[in-house]
Amino acid sequence: MTLSAAAMRSLIEKKRAGLEHSREEIEALVSAFTRGEIDDAPVAAWLMAVCMTGMTLAETAHLTASMAASGDTLVWGAASVVDKHSTGGVGDAVTLVAVPLAAEAGAKVAKLSGRALGHTGGTLDKLECIPGLRVDLGLEEFKSQVLRVGCAVAAATASLAPADKKFYALRDRTATIASVPLIAASILSKKIAGGAPAIVLDVKHGAGAFMKTPAEAEELGRVMRDVGERLGKRVRVVLTDMNEPLADSVGDALELDEALAALSGGGSPRLRSVAHAIAAAMLECAGCSAGALAPVSGLRKFAEMAAAQGGRLDEFDRAFKPARFIAAPSSGYVRSIDPRTLGELVAAGKAGLPIEQARRTGLRLRKRPGDKVERGEPVIDVFETGAALLDLERLAASLTLGDDPPASRQLVRALS
Repeated sequence: MTLSAAAMRSLIEKKRAGLEHSREEIEALVSAFTRGEIDDAPVAAWLMAVCMTGMTLAETAHLTASMAASGDTLVWGAASVVDKHSTGGVGDAVTLVAVPLAAEAGAKVAKLSGRALGHTGGTLDKLECIPGLRVDLGLEEFKSQVLRVGCAVAAATASLAPADKKFYALRDRTATIASVPLIAASILSKKIAGGAPAIVLDVKHGAGAFMKTPAEAEELGRVMRDVGERLGKRVRVVLTDMNEPLADSVGDALELDEALAALSGGGSPRLRSVAHAIAAAMLECAGCSAGALAPVSGLRKFAEMAAAQGGRLDEFDRAFKPARFIAAPSSGYVRSIDPRTLGELVAAGKAGLPIEQARRTGLRLRKRPGDKVERGEPVIDVFETGAALLDLERLAASLTLGDDPPASRQLVRALS
């Protein structure tokens, strides 16, 4: 089905009226936009109509499948292959821990990852702190490593779901990002093109996440699960609290360092808890026994994966010395530390720095919400290199103290 200007206007009017598109209409729209046969303006109008009136599950599945089919796709065959996605958070080094854990316990993990987006860090940026490590693997190289080593973490190639890249760029320019069906289709199209028969989705909610409330995260999680299952995938959704950083560290090299510690039983208990929950979900979704996870450390598998991608893990400098710190202004309990502020400060502090200095810029928490502190006691260490300095006044304002500890929140749970 081709798409004339009149047909495009009809699609816009139909969606503004809240009516459902057919599979053929969505396929024609995606195909024409990807090939450059229609301008941005009418597609932007259609996106705005979707934001206003929404899409049915069937429409969202058609959009996801059409974007996935717009480029290359991988076919695995092996039932135990699983992929994983996080909607993004601060101190979210979970992939670096969960992937080798699941692989060591028997799953084949084909993880397509991204770079930093807004205040959230990028898995690829963290991995590239390892000297020599390559994340731009060709599709056949990626597939071969997963089957041989058990896991690979790599960038999605330009040939995977190119339609999504065009749609996302236009959504970003037209303030049409915040639509559940559009978010779901964007995330899942890359996963469908990646070919893994099993997918685990880690949906964050809270102050440091894109979805602010548990209800919003549940809605997105259910849509993605239902759409993924309609398209023949086994999908598990995990909901994670992001009202404070997951790891104690925020910043590429610092998070990599903490992930390596977590793989040996150290690091933040929050990071380990979420990583183990995600790894268990990956094993279950891939048809493996989650019970095999208990005795696994994951560090050996991580080193094997890094070496397969050219990384020299022994050359990664794990000696970090803070330049400054934020002290508690009074005695009491840490009530909260705003994760979004921490993420934004690190992102701003890295801007314009040489890449090696940017990678080692960051923050590390000495205290977390619920911890008791004395006046003048260090709470947050600041790691800086070069001329750029983090805004300490804003960093101090991210910290809230009180006479009583905050109420506890459930950290991670499976979507029912």
